[in-house]
Amino acid sequence: MSKSLFKDFEPVSSKAWKQKTQMDLKGADYNNTLIWKTNEDINVKPFYHADEFETLPEVSNSKATEWDICQSISVTNAKEANLKAQDTLERGAEHILFNIASEAVSVDDLFQNIDLSKTSITIRCHFISEIFVEKLCTVTQSSSQKSKVAIHTDIIGNLARTGNWFSNLNDDYKKFDAILNATHQISVDLSLYQNAGATIVQQLAYGLAHVNEYLNHLESNKNTSLNKLEVTFNIAVGSNYFFEIAKTRALRQLWSTLASEYNTNTSCKIIATPSKRNKTIYDYNVNMLRTTTECMSAILGGANVICNLPYDSLFHKPNEFGDRIARNQLLVLKNESYFDKVNNPADGAYYIESLTEQLAEKALQLFKNIEANGGFLSQLKEGTIQRKIKESATKEQAEFDAEDIVLLGTNKHPNLADKMKNDLEISPFLKIENRKTLIEPIIEKRISEKLEIKRLNNE
Repeated sequence: MSKSLFKDFEPVSSKAWKQKTQMDLKGADYNNTLIWKTNEDINVKPFYHADEFETLPEVSNSKATEWDICQSISVTNAKEANLKAQDTLERGAEHILFNIASEAVSVDDLFQNIDLSKTSITIRCHFISEIFVEKLCTVTQSSSQKSKVAIHTDIIGNLARTGNWFSNLNDDYKKFDAILNATHQISVDLSLYQNAGATIVQQLAYGLAHVNEYLNHLESNKNTSLNKLEVTFNIAVGSNYFFEIAKTRALRQLWSTLASEYNTNTSCKIIATPSKRNKTIYDYNVNMLRTTTECMSAILGGANVICNLPYDSLFHKPNEFGDRIARNQLLVLKNESYFDKVNNPADGAYYIESLTEQLAEKALQLFKNIEANGGFLSQLKEGTIQRKIKESATKEQAEFDAEDIVLLGTNKHPNLADKMKNDLEISPFLKIENRKTLIEPIIEKRISEKLEIKRLNNE
């Protein structure tokens, strides 16, 4: 567009905009009226301006045109999971995430008739076994072309989630080292912290401290090279649209900063899934609206892989209809909403750039505090991480109870004729197991649970 169209207009500074706004407020205080503070201790202003940046932000190294549509499949029977994966790929999925609970699963059956050189696959093991990984590597590397299979093992994530190591610290790290030497891959699960109620700053800082424990270990292990390291972050995306875009971007910046200190690969892979924390069993179709905007945030933030959450996953067993709707949401976003046409669409947006910078700075400050106090594992054992997350979760719960946080159809405008007691195939509520643990586990919990239990009891 020709600049001559605007030659008669003088540029307006942020100071001038603020003065004009104060005049229009007619005596009301600008800060108290128009600026609001988030739980991340960030002041959100009514407008943002280019002159607030000393230098232009750097161009992001992610590519929003290259994100993959992912289908998550829980593997109990390898042949059934394989057939489901093939069907899913024919219906538009581009990436398969296999969640494997047992090493008894047949690797050959799991990959039958799947071209591993063309299909991106993530294997998430809920156990640790270097023998099983060796089987995976034998199958995936037998192709004449390079396999696109990634194997995720997160021993610290398991400790945080369950309160226990798979076996014990020494055995887990011994197996972890063997797996790493075979795959050169590290996986870090940040979704646990989000689903448990951590703030965005906490999620970023804890994720950074989490992966730093691995880097410290590898640096001290002379047999392991950091040069070929591939790091994947698994994140959960909440409903705070612009903040979640900024969170994904800030995570890349933070990893690049940390990785450069270890002289390792500064790029990372991000797999994003909508949060469970704000999903509901009543008026459950609204979950589709929530997951759509959350997937949009992940795409605009630059996630590599988007794995949608079926709208009925809280209370129904995995089913073809729920999976198809979740996949079709992503297909519509990718093929009908132009989300695959522009790289780095959030770059240069003053508001998002400002949020990204502030989230990264605050997370880095918290990360440094964690490291100064013994590191992530030490603070997990002391219960500091768990306490901080519970404090944030309690505050968020109080905001939901007071309707400051609104979940439409649940704590605002509920349909009281909606009955769910006979539709629960699985329990959607937190289950507490009485077992001995080394540390207090970090517990995922949805904010609507207490209200939903009350409604169910009154049906």
